[in-house]
Amino acid sequence: MHTAVLTDRERTAVQAYLRLLHTVRAAFDGPPDAPRPPVVPPAVLAEAEQALADAGLVGNEEEFFRLLQSWFPRP
Repeated sequence: MHTAVLTDRERTAVQAYLRLLHTVRAAFDGPPDAPRPPVVPPAVLAEAEQALADAGLVGNEEEFFRLLQSWFPRP
């Protein structure tokens, strides 16, 4: 299996995306009738957007998801 070596900015973007993903999942966990917080707090979304911009990945989803897959493969 090929392992990519991410730059610091790419790694930061992947980590921010994973935090965003976990935040969204947490918002949907629990009983179906439980009150739901805003799905994505503005600070979490802003962090992910800034990290993607800093890594030069804005508008390049294919490259970003390739990096994500190489760094955090599915089981």
